[in-house]
Amino acid sequence: MSAKQVIVIRKDLNMRKGKMIAQGAHASLAVLLDLIRKAEWQESALPPAAIEWLRGRFVKIVVYVNSEQELLDIHKKAQEAGLPCALIQDAGFTEFKEPTYTAVGIGPDEPEKIDVITGELKLL
Repeated sequence: MSAKQVIVIRKDLNMRKGKMIAQGAHASLAVLLDLIRKAEWQESALPPAAIEWLRGRFVKIVVYVNSEQELLDIHKKAQEAGLPCALIQDAGFTEFKEPTYTAVGIGPDEPEKIDVITGELKLL
């Protein structure tokens, strides 16, 4: 199966590299922590793709979109597909003057399921 996770970042915000990395890390962890909470902290209750991902190489692909609307659309499609996903909203204390949607994490799950939603996006 070779599970993977895809991180989608908003490129139009022109975030500093460190900020961009932090937002991507938030997205990655938010999805995983949500899965773990739902499984009540029992690995055996996690979806098979998540277990494979955790025991493997933590494959992550980082792609980008050019607007908030594109990011929200990707998140909605992932939710509708039943994929584990998380939408990240920065609090607006540093680079942004107000709360701002910055990233979406999708998966870990089967690549075929995620690629339907993110396969056309360009690598960051």
